[in-house]
Amino acid sequence: MAKDVLCEVNSCKYWAAGNNCNASSIYVVSNRGKQASHSEETDCKTFESKI
Repeated sequence: MAKDVLCEVNSCKYWAAGNNCNASSIYVVSNRGKQASHSEETDCKTFESKI
């Protein structure tokens, strides 16, 4: 797994100081079927709202 996972979504419960993600694992999916060509075509399913 990547050593440093950065995230700028401060409303996520896994967001930590320095824009770090402190989730134990990350789940990213394509929003265009199984093929993605650009980051805009993906979604982070690890996101959970702080609220």
